[in-house]
Amino acid sequence: MIHALTPLPRRVTALTPVLPVVAVPALLALPRTPDGAGPADVVSGLVVVYCVIRLLRERRRPLSPAAAVVLGLPVVGLALAAMGAFSAQAGLTGLGRYLQTFVLVPAAVLLLLRDRTGFRMVAWSFVGLGLCQGAVGVHQFVTRTGASYQGENIRAVGTFGPHDVMGMATAVSLGLVCGVGIALGRVSVRQRVAAAACALVLLLPLALSFSRGAWIATVLTCTLQLVLAGLRRALLVAAATFAAGVILVGGFGVGSALLQERIDSIAQVTDAPDQSVVDRYTLWASATEIWRQHPLTGVGLKGFPEYRDGHATLALSSGSETDGAGVAYQRQPLLSPHNMYLLVLSEQGLIGLLALAGSWLALLVCGMRRLLRVRGPVLDCGLVACGLLVWLLTDFMYGDIGGPSTVLIAVGMGLVAWWALAGDGDAPAEVPRGGVRRPAEEALAR
Repeated sequence: MIHALTPLPRRVTALTPVLPVVAVPALLALPRTPDGAGPADVVSGLVVVYCVIRLLRERRRPLSPAAAVVLGLPVVGLALAAMGAFSAQAGLTGLGRYLQTFVLVPAAVLLLLRDRTGFRMVAWSFVGLGLCQGAVGVHQFVTRTGASYQGENIRAVGTFGPHDVMGMATAVSLGLVCGVGIALGRVSVRQRVAAAACALVLLLPLALSFSRGAWIATVLTCTLQLVLAGLRRALLVAAATFAAGVILVGGFGVGSALLQERIDSIAQVTDAPDQSVVDRYTLWASATEIWRQHPLTGVGLKGFPEYRDGHATLALSSGSETDGAGVAYQRQPLLSPHNMYLLVLSEQGLIGLLALAGSWLALLVCGMRRLLRVRGPVLDCGLVACGLLVWLLTDFMYGDIGGPSTVLIAVGMGLVAWWALAGDGDAPAEVPRGGVRRPAEEALAR
């Protein structure tokens, strides 16, 4: 009896380091306050501190040289942009946010994840967060208590509120990507069925978010995941998704007219586009003009709002309108170009963009290379990690960091880093063409 019970404490001990990471998405499900950092932001900082303490106590080797270079590369451009900021406070604030999102939290997640079980715990926490936020969003649509959209309070925003309309869309999309990755993996049938069911359920709140950028990124990412998992599975999942879409939108008529209008507006750029499209392209042009005048180092962190009006045309509106979801009507200033690449280019210049995008590209190359070579029980981890990165890189064409959901991006980047950069002791399993397991796979198979 004693011998049968001994593996349980060891398993619990092995999963202990990942529990603080799981707490970050869990805390994002809580209602938001209008101002200040939420508990998830605070816990993400504590995760970094906790990781440092564990490294000191266990005397573990920190990041491998390759991981240190890839994750530390953005610091070069960030340091230059922080020194060139229009104020010291703006420089420090922007530096802290970028370091949290793309350096410190991803590095901490990479070091705290010990095996694929911990990875799956974090991935399932993404799915759980998406379900919680999605349930709130669907309730908002049904009861007309969401954010204002075309004069009606029907836009699903979850607990993030109308000031962060992309928050729920991000949480639901990343949860859906994780669900699809797990469903296409080599895990137990129970996990695959549960993950597939969750992914199908998340389609509804994603549609009701009316977020065109999230739609495009999710479709592209899930298509890539299906292709990488195999043609047969791709056809089965595509058929199930199509059937769910027909039932939800066609059968029940869930916002079909509004969804069709929103979908049509994606390609409506020159033929009478709506004001949001006009504002977005005007902001993109403004960011490009700012970069042309400051090509190498940009105008400094948090500098885009200060230089925007001097480079924008009269087509730019004074701000976006926010209303509903328990918040009174307000006009929010447009403080970013709603394009991560152009934001970095205008504020950090070519040096900053090459450093940050170079880090992302290295993660993508390493992650995809490992995914294409892997077979067996860690396939789902590769599909989830590469899916998260592809979604983020695609969504960055239509949005940027900011708001409570940014901390979720940071944890997602940590999952990507673990898959792409894990050392020999924690590396995902790879099976060469001969079918012989490597030592790293043996360690994970236990």
